[in-house]
Amino acid sequence: MKKVIIIKYGELTTKKENINLFLTTLKENIKQKLQEEQVELTYDKGRMFLIPKKEQFDSIILKLQEVFGIHEINIAYELESLDLEEIQKTIFSLLKEKDFKTFKVETKRSNKKIPKTSLEISRMVGGFLLKQLQDKRVDVHDPDIVIHIELRNTKSYIYFEKVTGLGGYPVRTLGKGLLMLSGGIDSPVAGYLTMKRGVKLEAIYFESPPHTSINAKNKVLELSKILSKYNGELKLHVIKFTEIQEAIYKNIPHEYLITIMRRMMYRIAEVIAIRGNAKILVNGESIGQVASQTLTSMKAINEVVHLPVIRPVACFDKLEIIALAKKIGTYETSILPFEDCCTIFVPDHPVINPDRKLCEEYENKIPYKELIYKAIKNQEVIKVTAKNSNDFSDLL
Repeated sequence: MKKVIIIKYGELTTKKENINLFLTTLKENIKQKLQEEQVELTYDKGRMFLIPKKEQFDSIILKLQEVFGIHEINIAYELESLDLEEIQKTIFSLLKEKDFKTFKVETKRSNKKIPKTSLEISRMVGGFLLKQLQDKRVDVHDPDIVIHIELRNTKSYIYFEKVTGLGGYPVRTLGKGLLMLSGGIDSPVAGYLTMKRGVKLEAIYFESPPHTSINAKNKVLELSKILSKYNGELKLHVIKFTEIQEAIYKNIPHEYLITIMRRMMYRIAEVIAIRGNAKILVNGESIGQVASQTLTSMKAINEVVHLPVIRPVACFDKLEIIALAKKIGTYETSILPFEDCCTIFVPDHPVINPDRKLCEEYENKIPYKELIYKAIKNQEVIKVTAKNSNDFSDLL
């Protein structure tokens, strides 16, 4: 008998013809995540099995909980047999280390050649245990412990606890997107939700030195590091936005500052996305949260690009976004008090229903195409990973 880790796929099992692509990508993502661990990995269309070469189950499970595409994780005992008597004796031996009064047996058999049904096997094992453990009783509704038995091909597996995975699809199975990453609460959450749907992300950040500080940039680098736990290496495009922002401020009516600024950001982001073979833009806009996020504003800003713009938190309220930010570990960094370029030069009364023709008229007051070209040409690209060598938190 040996201990193994069972990985269950959940939603991936609905992918019939494309299942191999999803499972192969999940396997590669897990190997990348566990590259510092010594594990043997095998899989089929129903389960993935990890056999650690050292007793490092806790550290491995923590890392697996950061991999999209995993529905559930179990530490199981593997038997090289389907013999029911051996299974019963093994369970009885393992239960000696457990503190419980009530139990339930659940059986799954992928090997349909086994003559007994799953329910019959559960009843037989339960009856055996009741004879051996006379001070215990069965409770099928709210047991202290659930005994899980899985019968697969020529092997059987026994486990008692479930660890919930992130679910979703493995990152990279649905292509690439470019996340418009600010230093706020919303955009990292939007990035996380997009990765959960199988999208590999790059990110773009707009800075305006000297109006924004190095601390604001380091804050975004730290957020990128946190997101890279789920994404793998994250390529961050840093765009110096100072000239564009100052030109807008000096030449355009102030109520249109935010609208025009966002239109410029979208144009730049689309060029970066297309160059990097990204199929979508992603941002943290939430309907009605600020002036630039009314439906009319979104339409006026969105019309300058042709790529789809995905807004995963568009229909979330702020408390829901904050709860997710805390769950994924970005909240404490996001609330650090360093202004980004979206929060400087904010007018007292920004337009909430911008007119498209006025936007175009005002933009023609500045050489924005030339400025955009220059900003893209002078971009800084930083490759961020979750490893300690890229820890930016001490710079904040």
